[in-house]
Amino acid sequence: MSDQPRLAAREAVVRALRDVDAFRKGIWLTLFLILIGTSVNLVTPIYVQRIVDAGQFGGGFDRAVVLRSGGVAVVAIFAAATINRLANIRIGVAATNGLHELRARTFGRLQHQSILVTQEERRGALVSRVTNDIERIQEFMEWGGVGLLVGTGRVVITLIVMLWYSLPLAGAVIGATAVYAVMLFLFQRILGRAHDKARVAVADVLSVTGEAVSGMPIIRAYGAERHTHDKLDAALETEFKADFRASMLANALFATAETFTGLITAGVVALGIGLGLAGSLTAGELIAFFFLVALLVDPIQTMVETVDAAQSAGAGLRRIFEVLDTPIEMVDPGVDGTPLPEGNLGVEVRGLTFAYGDGPPVLHDVNVTIEPGERIAIVGETGSGKTTFAKLVARLMEAGEGEILLGGVPVQIVPFGSLRRRVGYVPQEGFLHDATVEENVRYGLLEATLEDIRQAFVDLELLDWVRSLPEGSETEVGERGSRLSAGERQLVALVRAWIRDVDLLLLDEATSAVDPALEVSLRNALNHLLKGRTSLTVAHRLSTAEASDRVLVFDKGRLVEVGTHDELLAMGGVYALMHADWVAGTATV
Repeated sequence: MSDQPRLAAREAVVRALRDVDAFRKGIWLTLFLILIGTSVNLVTPIYVQRIVDAGQFGGGFDRAVVLRSGGVAVVAIFAAATINRLANIRIGVAATNGLHELRARTFGRLQHQSILVTQEERRGALVSRVTNDIERIQEFMEWGGVGLLVGTGRVVITLIVMLWYSLPLAGAVIGATAVYAVMLFLFQRILGRAHDKARVAVADVLSVTGEAVSGMPIIRAYGAERHTHDKLDAALETEFKADFRASMLANALFATAETFTGLITAGVVALGIGLGLAGSLTAGELIAFFFLVALLVDPIQTMVETVDAAQSAGAGLRRIFEVLDTPIEMVDPGVDGTPLPEGNLGVEVRGLTFAYGDGPPVLHDVNVTIEPGERIAIVGETGSGKTTFAKLVARLMEAGEGEILLGGVPVQIVPFGSLRRRVGYVPQEGFLHDATVEENVRYGLLEATLEDIRQAFVDLELLDWVRSLPEGSETEVGERGSRLSAGERQLVALVRAWIRDVDLLLLDEATSAVDPALEVSLRNALNHLLKGRTSLTVAHRLSTAEASDRVLVFDKGRLVEVGTHDELLAMGGVYALMHADWVAGTATV
């Protein structure tokens, strides 16, 4: 995700306005309100000039002009405040809706990515993109975005009115403003890079903190508390330095706004008095121009302050667009695809070769045909490619070279809805949500009733086990199932898979952590539930291979042997050696 081209903050904001419908909805009406509100604001200096100059007409004080002009100015102030408030509300609503859409799109993009893509980045960094980065964008859109839109409109209109009052004064102000704008443009690039580093540092802190919390039992078991503490301290120190540098640059930028305000005010005073003495500017016009200067420098100061927020938001947007721009390897063919045929599914693999990223191949030219209803065990040394093969069959990752067919249909053209409904996958470490046992089982079939869930435990001969839990099926499992043992987490994951009633089931060592007391009943349930259903089981325990119809033996990424348990033992090859080691109690798998 880090290989995408870097967008400037302005480009990122422009792209967000272009790509997110909610940001654009009603934007022209909002801009029109900003234009009207800014224009009405300029009524005040115009009528102040008339009030001041009224006493000069005919040598006397024109009370009617003063009262009428003062009344118009007061009405204009309240009208401008009302219109600007309405515009601000519209911008706030658009920002909230737009950010909701952006967060949903970002999360949805991550969900549709191959697990290979999401595994390349730490979990905390991914969480940071849909939380912390979006929050920075929201802060800018709800405050800085308003200031930039209103401020830009006010500056442009104010400069136009200045030209109407006095070309020399307006020329001096425009020149000074242009020089300051160029300086800001150059400075914001430096500030943008500082905020990029700060956002990366925040993601690092989230990642390290998440690892420290989720891995606390292992950290304590190995006495690694000090090392973990030092690692977190280093990440926090890096974040502090990055944030401090960005803050110092922002403070320096704010200081330039005050300097600009002082210099431009002093310059207008000096030049305006000179023009007044020369008779080319009335007292009222000079005072009105001072009002215009105030109307000009106030939004400029606000806009300068928002440059920091804009750079922080730009850094967040860049990280969001990195996610949105990352190509989706596994595209859902949707309605244009071919659903899997009804009934048991066979598997045919032709010339399958696969590598992780730019690394060497971990699977080499795998060819195998699995008949519908067959029970297949997949065995091999650690790192031989067993789990990779299972994930590719389930299309959790996109195959490289070669082809995988399920029920005679290439897996790439099967709609995800059909694939996930008919093909089940149980990983070695079944992930559990922070919910009850019942709710975790229901993830397998959302429409399942309580009776359906109870019957699943009965079928797996696990009813006594679930009743032994503190609250039965209503027992809270904790975050990632932390309140259950490793074996109990696998049991819940298995029940979740069985209740889906799939036609092709892939088990990735899903029974490896079940204790002997539970394994007997689980083994009986598996034999009952797998009958007549195609299954592929990645197995460390070769007892699984003994009970299978056929065994696939992988060695260094190659499928080296295929046959029944007895056939492979008779061959005296890789499987026979593994089985001998396992029987002797020295197996490494």
